[in-house]
Amino acid sequence: MSEIIPPRPIPPPWVSNVVEDRFGLSVILRVGNAQQLFRWIRPGHFLMGTQADESERGSAELQHEVTLSNGYWLADTACTQAFWLAVWPVNPSHFQDHPQNPVENVSWHDAQGFIAELNRRFPGLYARLPSEAEWEYACRATTTTPFSFGNQVTVEQVNFHGHYPCIGGDKGIYRQRTVPVASLPANPWGLYEMHGNVWEWCADWYGEYPAAPQFDPSGPIIGKMRVLRGGTWSDPARYARSANRSRIEPAYRPRSSGFRVALGQIRSPVGIHNRIC
Repeated sequence: MSEIIPPRPIPPPWVSNVVEDRFGLSVILRVGNAQQLFRWIRPGHFLMGTQADESERGSAELQHEVTLSNGYWLADTACTQAFWLAVWPVNPSHFQDHPQNPVENVSWHDAQGFIAELNRRFPGLYARLPSEAEWEYACRATTTTPFSFGNQVTVEQVNFHGHYPCIGGDKGIYRQRTVPVASLPANPWGLYEMHGNVWEWCADWYGEYPAAPQFDPSGPIIGKMRVLRGGTWSDPARYARSANRSRIEPAYRPRSSGFRVALGQIRSPVGIHNRIC
């Protein structure tokens, strides 16, 4: 497949700072005393899901081609408790000892309420949850291995239940809690803790993957459960794989569920819109 060469993105008007480093272009959004860095994720193609011979793959990970025709900004970390409290008045998290811990124990609806308030405060922000395809594309960051770090991960790279590594991996510590965001190594695109720490809500309803190539997929039109990605601090390493999928009802607050904000309008068959619900 030919590579999509996008134009250089124009920083949005709401940014407080523009940064360019070895990972590429990023912008910073400040809310009160809190801030969130967003990295530019350029358009591209990738193989979503897993091959049949990938170790510990799930049954709903049918590999298929995906094209994302539009770039988007993606938070380099899960939403922190500091950023959450700058927008929303109540902290639902269990681990509240550090403001840079990810906010957790939030439902899909809770995340949407937070995002709606962000959009109210910053017209033209187009904050939203990433689609499941956008999430996996960013998590993989051009890699094709089970993790963006390779075929195995250690507890020095990912916050998972260290007593349960992937097959052939070494056991490590079990922290029994979240860690502050950006305290573990970033993936090749400068995104932190895409593997482990907290589950991250995606915009999509959960559904089986199609076998045919997909163009800007956004999941089923209707459903009963929303997608969660990334695994968590209390899960075995296999749940932190780039392609691993979980799902739960959008009103439910599972243990250590968090989210990562995306910015930018998305394309649909009827035009450009901001899907926030």
